[in-house]
Amino acid sequence: MPENTDRTQARRAKVAQLREQDEAARARRRNLTVTLTVIGVFVVVAAAMFAAIRLSGPDQQPVAAGESQYVRADSHKLQTAADGKVTLVEFLDFECEACRAAFPVVEGLRKQYAGKVTFVARYFPLPGHFNAERAARAVEAAAAQGKFEAMYQRMYETQTQWGEKQVPADDVFRGFARDLGLDMAAWEKAYNDPATLERINKDVADGQALGVTGTPTFFLDGERLQPQSEADFKAAIDAALAG
Repeated sequence: MPENTDRTQARRAKVAQLREQDEAARARRRNLTVTLTVIGVFVVVAAAMFAAIRLSGPDQQPVAAGESQYVRADSHKLQTAADGKVTLVEFLDFECEACRAAFPVVEGLRKQYAGKVTFVARYFPLPGHFNAERAARAVEAAAAQGKFEAMYQRMYETQTQWGEKQVPADDVFRGFARDLGLDMAAWEKAYNDPATLERINKDVADGQALGVTGTPTFFLDGERLQPQSEADFKAAIDAALAG
């Protein structure tokens, strides 16, 4: 009898453990759904703000051989697939809360599809965000020293410190550059160089030509992607890889 009792208790403990694991998985799915829903709401709001402001955008740029308005020769690739078959492009704003919410989702996809999918990040600072353009210039100035991804990640990791404020964050971004060990004279020069802003505006012009009005906006192999969940992202990518 004691042996039977022990087995019964073990089974009950196992069932309880499985239930806990299932509930944890459900909680993670609920949290992800909420996150992506929030992203969708922010995209709609940002699009409305962008349309309301109606600023004249940068001139459209000619498309060179081997380029497209989705990916240019100088576009920043977070990682590259060897076969170049599938490409996910994101037009982003470093001060955009929805972009920050999407950041860990994109990072997870990068890990899952490493070597299979090319991930491209393109600038699209919205005029309603006070420091968005400065943040893009800070990242582009870091990119000139081979530190695009490091500064890109730093912006999202610290957005709550400098975002949604109506004061210049130049000193904050200088601090990031120092932390990354950059040549500060070169970074400062690039940060203030009109050519850096011109480079950013080329991305903006392409985004506008493609119908981008809010961020984040994703394109998968030239088709606009509007995922409602991480599963939607994965299904679209898997279909593209299988096609």
